[in-house]
Amino acid sequence: MAHPKPIAPPRIPCQHCPLRRRQTFRDFNSEELAFVSRFKIAEMLAEPGMSIIVEGEQNPSLYTVLSGWGFRYKILEDGRRQILNYVLPGDMIGLQGNVMAEMQHSVEALTRVTLCTFEREKFHTLFRDHPSLAFDITWIASREESMLDEHLLSVGRRSARERAAYLLAFLDTRSRAAMEGNAGDHQLPLTQQHVADTLGLSLVHTNKTLRKLIDGGLIRWRDRGTQVIDQEGLYRVAGWRPPAESERPFI
Repeated sequence: MAHPKPIAPPRIPCQHCPLRRRQTFRDFNSEELAFVSRFKIAEMLAEPGMSIIVEGEQNPSLYTVLSGWGFRYKILEDGRRQILNYVLPGDMIGLQGNVMAEMQHSVEALTRVTLCTFEREKFHTLFRDHPSLAFDITWIASREESMLDEHLLSVGRRSARERAAYLLAFLDTRSRAAMEGNAGDHQLPLTQQHVADTLGLSLVHTNKTLRKLIDGGLIRWRDRGTQVIDQEGLYRVAGWRPPAESERPFI
């Protein structure tokens, strides 16, 4: 099974991290920046389809997504897959392994993904010496829990059309905030199989459901993903709006 490969130096210094320039993210103060620069040990590259983390493994590293898309999932013995959530720039991967010794889900690259790699053994020093960053880690974990709550509500109580509208609106909102400046031809790099595995629907049912959103003028399906045409329309169909957020932390 293929895993991310180290990127040969030079890597991007934390002082010049492109995420720091984006309005979505809270910047570090000088002391925090110095610590994160020491905490980071490498950059890794994962091609589409590569496993970043595998369920049951003990991974020595934590990762922050610098660019690209991935997804978290669990899989049954017979091969049926449930996608739990998607990871975008600024998201942390592998935090669960710090608490539970081994990962309880897998993470796969959906597009080419660049990862900042952090040494897990130094993680405790963050909580000991940098309480503001420790709070950021808590915020990140709490935000993930909040998103999973909404996903569970969607799978459990929304209709198929409402589920699809929610998922596409949710991902469109998240990706526009995380990536910034590419609103003209902004696309979500999902296949219909990814959508089906997220919504808990068959591929045939997913195709029919997406067709309703296409016919309603809400989305446009393309060879390499989908484009949201009417974000407000998706919000209305899903009965959902993104929560108001100020600057969010990242490590």
